[in-house]
Amino acid sequence: MAIIRFIKALYLHNRLFYALALVAVAFLVSYWVNFIYPLVWWALWGLILLFFIDCVVLFRGSGNITAQRLLPEKFSNSDENELPVKIQNNYPFKVSLDIIDEIPVQFQKRDFKKELIIPAKESSLFTYDLRPVERGEYYFGNLNIYASTRFGIAKRRFTFEKDQLVKVYPSFIQMKKYAFLALDNRLTLLGMKKMRRIGHTMEFEQIKDYVLGDDVRTINWKATAKRHQLMINQFQDEKSQPVYCLIDASRAMKMPFEGLTLLDYAINSTLAFSNIALKKKDKVGLITFAEGIKNHLPASSRKVHLNTILEVLYNVNTKFLDSDFGSLYNQVKRKVSQRSLLIMYTNFEHISSLERQLGYLKALSRKHILVVIFFINTELDELLNTPAEDLPTVYHKTIAQKADYDKKVMAATLEKYGIQTILTKPEDLTVNTINKYLEIKARGIL
Repeated sequence: MAIIRFIKALYLHNRLFYALALVAVAFLVSYWVNFIYPLVWWALWGLILLFFIDCVVLFRGSGNITAQRLLPEKFSNSDENELPVKIQNNYPFKVSLDIIDEIPVQFQKRDFKKELIIPAKESSLFTYDLRPVERGEYYFGNLNIYASTRFGIAKRRFTFEKDQLVKVYPSFIQMKKYAFLALDNRLTLLGMKKMRRIGHTMEFEQIKDYVLGDDVRTINWKATAKRHQLMINQFQDEKSQPVYCLIDASRAMKMPFEGLTLLDYAINSTLAFSNIALKKKDKVGLITFAEGIKNHLPASSRKVHLNTILEVLYNVNTKFLDSDFGSLYNQVKRKVSQRSLLIMYTNFEHISSLERQLGYLKALSRKHILVVIFFINTELDELLNTPAEDLPTVYHKTIAQKADYDKKVMAATLEKYGIQTILTKPEDLTVNTINKYLEIKARGIL
């Protein structure tokens, strides 16, 4: 068994094959140059001796190299996730290491290799980045480390951290980024608009002394008469308003852009937007639908509600079926009794597909504030900007222009019926969604 383990762990360095090739060429040359023949034999025996010395020093003892893949609990979808690896050299001499990590198959990355030199009895830490583009479970294979001495004749393989699991969740990195900027009042750096509030909100906060510049329309005359000085009513932003994210999980949302599907763009945006809405003290709910209702999470403003939303979003998937807006309308009518803001993530590629669902959208907008979000096909941008130099290009460009025009017509049709609309590029989805939410809050129409 020890011999089998030795053979499995033993690998030959490229330097050995280069040396053997030189020895073979030297033997060939010695056919004409006789005096180098004994020297070549000495070189061959010296090479064999170095090989045995390398094997002895590398394979003496166990635990000479230890390594740990410091895997986080979860990865953030569509973001660069850092993965640290810590390696300890317990040999009494400096070693050269070739590190090959068996990365999950979802990344299709088969050329990962890291080279390190670690002094005796010291450790090293390095990191590398991974960017997942789909949610789910990712399994890491072996962390393989090939150690060699300064001679570089043989290598010993060490194997660690087999079959580690990490789950890829919706983009919580993006969520934290927007939350931080919202708290720091720097959302304008990402394109967020500062909305001027129209009129007053009706949620009373307190009565306070009048200060020059306060709105005289808010003077409380009873309190003024009682205190013998001007007192005004102070109002605050209305809170605990219900906001629902409606996510279409049909086949229309499986269209990929830059490696990420529209469904995952919608899920990442929902998580970031929900966090902002909860920080604004609104109640956030979630409904996912396709051929039927998949999930219904009632609106809530509890502190743990964001974790619940995250877990529901993690499991949202599609069976590549058409969406049933009728089921969605019935679900909202039965389960959402209070006037709410409905943020609907969907996609319409043709005017006819919108016309089939327009009746349900109009019915939803009668009782609620409905915002329909669908997507610009950014893959057509290059074609739209390409000069038409031949007949096939003219045809392709005409079709692309027609598709782009249809999107604008669909947005105008929805606006005509009083339905709020966002026509956005996938990468701008989160910014545009939060902007629309802030606009609706500022206008006080909810």
